[in-house]
Amino acid sequence: MNALTERLAEKHRRHYGVEPSHVAYAPGRVEILGNHTDYNEGFVLSAAIDTGIAYGLTASGSPECSLYSADFERTAACPAADPGRSDGEGWSNYSRGVMAFLRERYGFEPKGFLGTQIGDIPIGAGLSSSAALEIACGLAVAAFHGLEPEPLDLARIGQKAEHEYAGVKCGLLDQISSLFGRPQALVFTDFRSLDVQTVALPPETAFLIANTAVKHALVDSEYNERRQRCEQAAAYFARMLGPHIRALRDVTWNDLEAHRGVLDPAIWRRAAHPIGENERVLRGARLLEAGDAAGFGRLMFESHKSSMIYFENSCPELDTLIEAARTIPGVLGARLSGGGFGGSIVALVESGRVRAAGQALAEVYEREYGHTIEPREVVPSAGARLVRRP
Repeated sequence: MNALTERLAEKHRRHYGVEPSHVAYAPGRVEILGNHTDYNEGFVLSAAIDTGIAYGLTASGSPECSLYSADFERTAACPAADPGRSDGEGWSNYSRGVMAFLRERYGFEPKGFLGTQIGDIPIGAGLSSSAALEIACGLAVAAFHGLEPEPLDLARIGQKAEHEYAGVKCGLLDQISSLFGRPQALVFTDFRSLDVQTVALPPETAFLIANTAVKHALVDSEYNERRQRCEQAAAYFARMLGPHIRALRDVTWNDLEAHRGVLDPAIWRRAAHPIGENERVLRGARLLEAGDAAGFGRLMFESHKSSMIYFENSCPELDTLIEAARTIPGVLGARLSGGGFGGSIVALVESGRVRAAGQALAEVYEREYGHTIEPREVVPSAGARLVRRP
């Protein structure tokens, strides 16, 4: 984090000729268990990780905002009072949305600023660089205007920016994980009550991320179709079982099986994944509390199988790495992480075997696809924070 914020300050000085007065940092996240359960009011185990996005800004002295992406070496401009949405500079829409919805929520008079963003999260790896950007931007812009938003308020603002400015109907998982991360612990979130707790990791375990280099773009993917099918399933079960069914969180596996031959097969398959995931997350939290890393790892393998069969949000590259992981000594479990359709797998590994497991995964991937990947350990880390203010 310190190295990234130093790079941010250097880029900001070089681009604008002034120091950033406000700097915020937000980590990416890795989803450990609970795939596509957040918008179904279910449960998720996730972690903030040791890479993220830094966002810095300085007063512009005018009503205009300048937005600079140090990663893309691109700039965009917008009025502070009406940032609007850009069709040409899509990367800037996350900041624009956060600016607009912060003002909508808190009603302040916006001031122009010179803003810079920079990150070290691999884009398209399923580690939620977009949510980290939203949260880092939100913290910096809020502090610049003298605000201290509640974490859940900021999470909702980031989500709304993603919905209305980026066009992705995401849940709150990514933003909450980025905000509530803790070192060497998983974030357990109930997405109905938005109660957030932490669960300690068993000793002598680590997480390994392997990015397939398949670049997913959720805006152009079938993410929104999956969500629509889940909503259709929840509406069906509410009609059939009663008004206590508010979301797929309220539907049991037995309920689902009883309607296998009645519910539309495509909707049934999509519903099966989050329903099974919710049950796996609850079992997984109990296993972690008992220190049963091997049992938790088996649930990760089950989760990936469900993604393949029911939700169809995996891809051949991810499946190849998961099958390889099953045979590698020291790997306790593995699954895709994030929305799917590319990106990364996350593996739970005995801590003394992380390097060897990463090398084995890289060898398999190069042999199968002719591409080099660089699996790396990710460390569950602290959540987003304001790094600098006057």
